[in-house]
Amino acid sequence: MVYISSLMIPMVVLYIVIQGLAAKRPVFEDFIRGAGEGLKTVAGILPTLAGLMIGTGVLRASGFLDVLAELLSRLIPAALLPAQILPVILVKLFSSSAATGLALDIFKEFGPDSLPGQMVSLILSCTETVFYTMSVYFMSVKIKKTRYTLAGALLAVLTGIVCSVLLAHRM
Repeated sequence: MVYISSLMIPMVVLYIVIQGLAAKRPVFEDFIRGAGEGLKTVAGILPTLAGLMIGTGVLRASGFLDVLAELLSRLIPAALLPAQILPVILVKLFSSSAATGLALDIFKEFGPDSLPGQMVSLILSCTETVFYTMSVYFMSVKIKKTRYTLAGALLAVLTGIVCSVLLAHRM
């Protein structure tokens, strides 16, 4: 299985090249044109990415996330959802790498096999960086009206969190 999985990407690339040649397309020129368009897209969304990264850093460094987590922990019983998990949930909405950093802190403090460790692992696997994803994808195709996307995405994240908490308590 490891051998097959290591060949998957080269096989897909080879398949694309063969299909392009069979269709009598200029494969290399199409690749160069696509790469150029990709760089234009990256340049277009770079300010959004920078803003999100800076904003997430400011939220973490200022202690705002800890205050917000403290307020939320008063509403949610600690036996159901440990207070250390709340900052991870809040940060995950903006940045997966920042949430992973917080998860590593939980692993160091409690261990990966503890209830908080298992819960944070499940939550990171079952949730999405909603604001990051929406800003990147909608900015790249210049969509300004998102309709129900945010509400639907937040409902999906909430569902993932609830399922993660229930699963962690059953382990």
